[in-house]
Amino acid sequence: MNNSLGKTENDEQALPMLEKHRQQLIIDILEQSQFASVRSLTQQLNASEATIRRDITKMSKRGEITKIRGGAEAINGEKTKKQISSTSFSVDKTKREKTKKLIARRAVSLCSEGDSIIINGGSSTYMMGEYLCKLQLNILTNSFVLANYLTENSDNQVSLPGGEIYREQGIILSSYESDTTENYRGSMMFMGTPGLGEFGVMESDPLLIRSEQKLKRQTEKLVILADSTKLGQHSNFIFCPLSEVDILITDSNAEPALIQKFESQNIEVLIVDAID
Repeated sequence: MNNSLGKTENDEQALPMLEKHRQQLIIDILEQSQFASVRSLTQQLNASEATIRRDITKMSKRGEITKIRGGAEAINGEKTKKQISSTSFSVDKTKREKTKKLIARRAVSLCSEGDSIIINGGSSTYMMGEYLCKLQLNILTNSFVLANYLTENSDNQVSLPGGEIYREQGIILSSYESDTTENYRGSMMFMGTPGLGEFGVMESDPLLIRSEQKLKRQTEKLVILADSTKLGQHSNFIFCPLSEVDILITDSNAEPALIQKFESQNIEVLIVDAID
């Protein structure tokens, strides 16, 4: 990706995840695909080959997986279960997790008891679930993982649009114009983004944009959750211009020049402390 406004993607890498969590993700990957190479695991888990090889050796000795030449395979030699969300979604949640949680908590603080809100699926907005449990809201979300969490842990009224489950993104998408979204009205829509820059709010897939724009049409304010590594980043597709963003929630590592640029577009910028 190009980055004319701020740091490049390689300037700030995600911190290494805890060994226990990383090894659990290795098990999850093998349960889905039965086999994974060392190279594949290093890419998916943002770890070095030495780290992954060390994990495989430890887990093999504990009888959790089978160590084979060039990688590892599930201990039972077959796919054991289907997860409701993909491993890549689980990995995304671990990147700058503490800071994302602070951003999510700040986002929830904008809500009042009884509000109707819309939450677009993603790893950043999923973090809102923990704090939404303390409220009773009417929530429309295309995130089936968030919906599942909220129905099990809160008294919120949760609605889902019609459509197909996309495991990789952890969301529900519909190719039809009428999917019950048009029957809902929310005061705010919360969403994350792979990048926020001079061209607007970026997205990674045109199918996602179509679904998200349907949600946006049903709300009064657009709230973007984006940690500082996302600011100034570009992607292949634009969800909406900056003029359509009402509130941006980011962290204190954001470059002042970028913050000023967003504020010049009449965006209210809320900043939380960066702690990871």
